[in-house]
Amino acid sequence: METRFPFVDWFRNAAPYINAHRGRTFVILVEGEAMASERGEQLIQDLALLHTLGVRLTLVFGIRPQVQAALEEASVTPRRVNGRWVADGAVMRQVERVAAQQRLWLEARLSLGLPSTPLHGVELSVVSGNLVTAKPLGVREGIDFDHSGEVRRVRAGAVEGLLDQGSLVLLPPLGFSSTGEVFDLDAADVARHAAVALKADKLILLGESDGLTDEHGALLRQLAPIDAAPRLNAATPGSELARHLQAACAAAREGVARTHLLSWRNHDALLGELFTRDGVGTMITQHRYEQLRPATLGDVAGLLELLEPLEQRGMLVARSRERLEHEIDDYLVIERDGMVIGCGALQLFDHADVAELACVAVHTDYRGGARGERLVEALEQRARTRGVGALFVLTTHTVHWFAEHGFRPSSLDELPPLKRDAYNHARKSKVLFKTLG
Repeated sequence: METRFPFVDWFRNAAPYINAHRGRTFVILVEGEAMASERGEQLIQDLALLHTLGVRLTLVFGIRPQVQAALEEASVTPRRVNGRWVADGAVMRQVERVAAQQRLWLEARLSLGLPSTPLHGVELSVVSGNLVTAKPLGVREGIDFDHSGEVRRVRAGAVEGLLDQGSLVLLPPLGFSSTGEVFDLDAADVARHAAVALKADKLILLGESDGLTDEHGALLRQLAPIDAAPRLNAATPGSELARHLQAACAAAREGVARTHLLSWRNHDALLGELFTRDGVGTMITQHRYEQLRPATLGDVAGLLELLEPLEQRGMLVARSRERLEHEIDDYLVIERDGMVIGCGALQLFDHADVAELACVAVHTDYRGGARGERLVEALEQRARTRGVGALFVLTTHTVHWFAEHGFRPSSLDELPPLKRDAYNHARKSKVLFKTLG
């Protein structure tokens, strides 16, 4: 009996993403809670794997829980305003000490190379330094924030040079001023500025939450910044959700193609998001990850791949590559991250007030998301703009579905003569019509 390894199938499916990510620039934020847990070790292994696969990595690390523990141990109670502590001298001593310790710990873990460790054989140069310049928050609402600061700029040229040399760049939540001062920064804000300055392909924020959910608790796979704004406005100031959403929305508006909100608690989150088509978290992007658009000749291969299983099951009439190329202007497609997952065609007839709604299909993995409805609505709208008064479909398997969307059973006599003469009586397709308002 043949032995099957699920990993092999996953690896084959991941191959396009391995190729797509090679040479790309990712900025990844790992919050301090992740490093304070047992999850830190595996995250480092995942980062090393990304580096091995050719991803240019800039890692920003948070230190909030570690600093909080150090402050409690030193009996220091910081003043908090809108979720941020006022970094006076006593607080900054702990911030600087913890940041240095955390940086050294990360460098040490990324240097493991013993045969018994996952990083065996991986030569990884980790570089940090004065790569972020900062300015003080100053006095706000009558409160002097002392050494609490905000990012002035990320030295993109210096970081790019290090990435070009094959180094992993490490950025602590600290910034340096031209006067030689050190400022406490928000790690999410550092990550956002780094991603924008580097024109990063991805900004990845690893926090407590799996992502954003709708009112029913279902994970939202994709949001535009404008759709995420109400959630940001409702979030508690200074909370992780507020900081991550602020960074994600700002990054998207400033040119970062995709920002991913993931949970460090999920051991598969980072690799699952990057090497599977649907991912496991929420993506904030100005660009549509899934779009309905007119088909082009470049979609023919994807259409063949989508339609072939349905043709083999007798649900659709077989269409050759040549036929699809000839009729490509009739088609609309739904594309998801480069894959054609749905299609439909509007086929007109000379001297007829009716048109055929043909080849409406959605990939089996993506049904149940109203994609069929979107295709039919778009094709109906296309028909109206072209002066078509009614649509008809020929179907063997989806009579009820079309009936639910306003189509009524009809007869061959209502078909245009050209279509009636070409009707395949062996298939016994049902004829349904819909009058367009």
